[in-house]
Amino acid sequence: MSSALHHPHSERSLAAAAGLTVFAAVMLLIAGFLDIFRGISAIVHDTVYVNTPHYVYAFSLTGWGWIHLLLGIAAVMVGIGLFKVSTWARVLGIVIAALLVIANFLFLPYYPLWSIVVIAVCGFVIWALCIVRHDV
Repeated sequence: MSSALHHPHSERSLAAAAGLTVFAAVMLLIAGFLDIFRGISAIVHDTVYVNTPHYVYAFSLTGWGWIHLLLGIAAVMVGIGLFKVSTWARVLGIVIAALLVIANFLFLPYYPLWSIVVIAVCGFVIWALCIVRHDV
């Protein structure tokens, strides 16, 4: 009867799910802090970035700085919430990571290499949060 309650396979599955959630939380925290720093640098000293005068998504660099700062703060808050391994944090983590991917895609002409790095990090976050399944 105790074997029906404690399956080694389900315990391994829960451990893997918790590990992936912690991985996603740490990566979302990293992406959030990177976006906060990018936002601050764009707000305070926007000459750091390349000026692209004929870009389709024409915001001022200060506007992009505020977007990245707010998304970075949201990513850090959700990343901290992910340590609780709750469903709401996983859903918000996926949403925030997707918004970070979109914002960094639109920011590609200003800072291409760094945007690609953050897009890749957010892709790992989305993968880790989507793959987690609680079978118990």
